Amino acid sequence: MAEPKNDDFLDDIDIAEGEEYADDMAEIGEEELELDQLRAERDELRDRFMRALADAENARKRSDKDRREAENYGGSKLARDMLPVYDNMKRALEAATDEQRDVSGPLLEGVELTMRELLNVFKKHGIEVIAPEVGDRFDPQNHQAMFEAPVPGTRAGDIIQVAAEGFMLHDRLLRPAQVGVSSMPAG
Repeated sequence: MAEPKNDDFLDDIDIAEGEEYADDMAEIGEEELELDQLRAERDELRDRFMRALADAENARKRSDKDRREAENYGGSKLARDMLPVYDNMKRALEAATDEQRDVSGPLLEGVELTMRELLNVFKKHGIEVIAPEVGDRFDPQNHQAMFEAPVPGTRAGDIIQVAAEGFMLHDRLLRPAQVGVSSMPAG
């Protein structure tokens, strides 16, 4: 009779392979877990990097805007302080009579040249004169009503007198033109 085969060693091999497979699977599970953690960390760092990049770009744009505004509007206080000089020179030229022009012609010519140079400097720095005319419509964006009066032959809202010219610094109002406005009722 034949002896029964001893297959116990095969069972031991199966068990050993099973244990090795379990160890491999545990190792793969740990590696996969570590890999997932590294991916999450990478994604978080990428997100933080992109946010920092966006913040840097926004700061650059903001500083460019601030620089442009400083260039355009930094001298607005000085410009505003120069407006009474313009007003006084204009009044002096308007007050001069023909007789005074004959006697003090060179002096008045010097004042006119100085006035022209002041206007050239204003223009060079983006300061524009707002010079409304009698009969123009009142514009609250550019004009300041100093008084209202009913004047026959006008419509309500028409400018009836210009007290002082206004000024714009680039696209900002430096000083509104000071005007009198008709309050003539419709009729």
